[in-house]
Amino acid sequence: HLPSMRTPTAMIVGLVLCPCGLLLTFTGTLAPNWRQVSLIPNQPIDLVLEQGIWDMCREQQSSHDRLCGQADELGYFEQMPVRVAQGLMPTSLVLTLLGLVVAALGVRCWQKEPRHLLAGVAGLVLLPSGLLSLVPASWYTHELWALPAPPGSTLVVGYSLVLSYLGSCLEILGGLALALSFDHYCKER
Repeated sequence: HLPSMRTPTAMIVGLVLCPCGLLLTFTGTLAPNWRQVSLIPNQPIDLVLEQGIWDMCREQQSSHDRLCGQADELGYFEQMPVRVAQGLMPTSLVLTLLGLVVAALGVRCWQKEPRHLLAGVAGLVLLPSGLLSLVPASWYTHELWALPAPPGSTLVVGYSLVLSYLGSCLEILGGLALALSFDHYCKER
């Protein structure tokens, strides 16, 4: 059969979704805002505590005065969901980078035909990388209201957690799309 000069749609989808997912989980991992604590008793009404997996910041909403590196007086960073996130989020980022390198080698850019086997393998690397960031994001969300916070304060989901979720889902979908390359590889055999 004649070689097709087009990159398969599934590969394009995988190569669009996975870098977007990487960017979102990277931001979610580094930005200190997995949870926001507000309306803290005996504190200014506009004070918001932002808690991430590495840092804690306090911001005065009216003046936008922001101070990070806050002391963890309640043992927030000792909690298992936070510890697990500290381990799995960076692992997920490394695995995603590895998967994207393999995907770049498998999806034709400088060759006439894509390497379906390599693209499929990249999908099998990117799929678990998405799961590795989905697990801590889900567990943290489940435990959000149980994690230590000043009594009587209001707790809400922070943007970093939302970005981590979205990034994980994009990586999983992109990994699945790239894994579809195995179908073409098997038909060639």
